[in-house]
Amino acid sequence: MNKKAFDTISAAMLGIGTMVGIGIFIVIGLAGSIAGNLVWLSFIIGGIIALLSGYSLAKLAIRFPSRGGIIEYLVQEYGENYFSGALSVMFYFAQLITLAAVAKSFGEYGARLFGYDSIFMINTFAIGIILFFTVINLLGATFVAKSENIIVAIKLIGLSIFTLAALFNIHVDYLSPEKSPTLINAIFAVGLTFFAYQGYSVITNAIEDMENPKKTVLKAMILAISVVTVLYVAVSIAVLGNLSLDEVIKTKDYALAEAAKPIFGEYGFKIMAILALISATSAINATLYAATEISYTLAKKGDLPEIYEYNIFNSYEGLLISAALIIPMILFFNLSEITTVAALSVLIIQALVHYKHIKLTHKTGANKILIILAFMLMSLVVTASLYYNLKNQTATIYYLIGAFIIAFFIEFVLRKLFNRTVKKQTKEIYDGFF
Repeated sequence: MNKKAFDTISAAMLGIGTMVGIGIFIVIGLAGSIAGNLVWLSFIIGGIIALLSGYSLAKLAIRFPSRGGIIEYLVQEYGENYFSGALSVMFYFAQLITLAAVAKSFGEYGARLFGYDSIFMINTFAIGIILFFTVINLLGATFVAKSENIIVAIKLIGLSIFTLAALFNIHVDYLSPEKSPTLINAIFAVGLTFFAYQGYSVITNAIEDMENPKKTVLKAMILAISVVTVLYVAVSIAVLGNLSLDEVIKTKDYALAEAAKPIFGEYGFKIMAILALISATSAINATLYAATEISYTLAKKGDLPEIYEYNIFNSYEGLLISAALIIPMILFFNLSEITTVAALSVLIIQALVHYKHIKLTHKTGANKILIILAFMLMSLVVTASLYYNLKNQTATIYYLIGAFIIAFFIEFVLRKLFNRTVKKQTKEIYDGFF
């Protein structure tokens, strides 16, 4: 018998590498502009929700192992019907929105690294990186993917050095309770901080390559999210302890790099900006083909081939359409809006997964109380985020509603004109996993 590729530590490292990506570079300033010096609390709450959500997804993955991931769980829970089909389309949209947010952040850091701050140059950098990796994927090149372990190490080392140095140079008065906003602001910001945790579900995707998956997937999930939560809380204290709230608000799209200036000077800004670019590059390359192509195929055809390989010559439609849809998002949305829409989309879809999981705990073996908590906390964060954006950033709500309406309309067209139904990928329960 061949030895499986992932034990607990390697599976946890996979999750850590995926989570500690561009998300922290995007949200630290955006969330800080809302929660102020309480943003560390927003990251703790986000981490708790991620742990509960990760537990729920891990239990579902053990019971329904499939490359379809969350789409598979939705179909298993809600059935092969209009609702689950529309949500599969929306999940595809959510990944496109996430990619657009990552590309836009790449544009922000890239443009400022070279001394530009115009919207035109930011969008040029953002669109350029999407087009570059679209071509790379069309050629079938995987040179960036092969260097993923090195990129993960660079990110972790760079963030750790910055955080340790910054913690020894913080301005205590910046963190004083007198300068703290109300606690409700920390709740409002959780919708954004949760965006930095996205990626933990990748651990469930590797379940078929794990030693003793029933135990490994849960241990790896808890270890990975716990480590990342500690890192994010430390980074948030470091940033808000080195920048005043006014500076955080002014530089919210690139606050992590700006926070390196007081410690390392202009070179610190450039190094952190380069680190952000490396993280964005890694995220875009890893996601653009695999996530969008698989999700696109599920959304359009309702099924996946028996063997789904990385071969662009057999399947390129999803990649090209995905790139074409991402570009308008880059051009017409600002970073704050698009990041919020991406975060809320995933929160809503995962909340729906956890809601239905409550009735399936007798099949998955999950603790019902923990699943209920996952659903309730996610619902609370969604409600708070919607309320905040309705009061302060109304356009975000319109974009979110519009995305769901379009998703349901596309599902209607696919079902009526092409007789397409999103099917269950897991035909049988894999009792061998228990």
